Amino acid sequence: MARIVAFDPPSSYVRSSVDVPTLFVAAGVYVTFGLLTWYSHVIPWWLLLPLGGFTVALHGSLQHEAVHGFPFRGRFLNSLLVYPSLWLWLPYLSYRESHLTHHRDDRLTCPIDDPESNYLTAEQWTALGPLHRRLRLVMTTVAGRLLVTPLYCVYRAARQLLKAIATRDMQHLGQWLVHVLAVAIVLWWAMGVCDMSFWKYVLCFAYPGLSLTLLRSFCEHRAAAEIGSRTAIVEAGRIMSFLYLNNNLHFVHHNEPNSPWHNRPARYRQVRDQVFAANGGYRLAGYGEVLRRWFLTPKEPVIHPQGRP
Repeated sequence: MARIVAFDPPSSYVRSSVDVPTLFVAAGVYVTFGLLTWYSHVIPWWLLLPLGGFTVALHGSLQHEAVHGFPFRGRFLNSLLVYPSLWLWLPYLSYRESHLTHHRDDRLTCPIDDPESNYLTAEQWTALGPLHRRLRLVMTTVAGRLLVTPLYCVYRAARQLLKAIATRDMQHLGQWLVHVLAVAIVLWWAMGVCDMSFWKYVLCFAYPGLSLTLLRSFCEHRAAAEIGSRTAIVEAGRIMSFLYLNNNLHFVHHNEPNSPWHNRPARYRQVRDQVFAANGGYRLAGYGEVLRRWFLTPKEPVIHPQGRP
């Protein structure tokens, strides 16, 4: 993956065969998940929901690091580490495929070429029905992103599965087969061992976990003519930065996608002025600002202002 811009040389970093900080995060996620589900009957829902959502979202951040080659050098071991699907809805192998496509920075935000784009083309918008258009408008606000978009993501994943079945796309059907096994492991533990109802798991773990992940990606990119100006920096506090494994410093990640998450803050401090020169000052002072500015106010139009950049 090519850089958006050439920064000053990074501080010395030698990649080890196993990235220990990422491995510690994985261990912490699974231990915490095990304890929360095991004691879910005695933890009040108002505490279980944020803790469960945080844990599942952190697992999603761990999946993102696995896509980019951490903690192991081998793709198989990284996939195996994040194999259990704590948020149930998305096959990890499909996510890996689409996310690596997303890292074609010259096509960022393009409704056709970027699978993680929040935009539509004018033709796609025209083809939607009235209710679907309304949903897409609602999802341009933070409130809609948190409450509606998780269900919309499940709907889109289901459509992709049906398309794979209809076209006999064996590659993607194989990804879904692996995903079904991953979901079975999680639900066996949560429902079979911990005696939790399916809906309690969805409402206290899977749904809020996906919502928190979608909050991160809500403002990561914007439509802009300059490639660098399409990617944001969110200067979040320690808790949210850890939740997203510093992926809130998103321009730094896109510019150096193969560097480890725990080096990202120091690297950002090193090249901060160069980042803002390259991304047009696209900076947000934490997720509090994101909530204040766009909780009920649309962030951007649904239709990509440049069509297909």
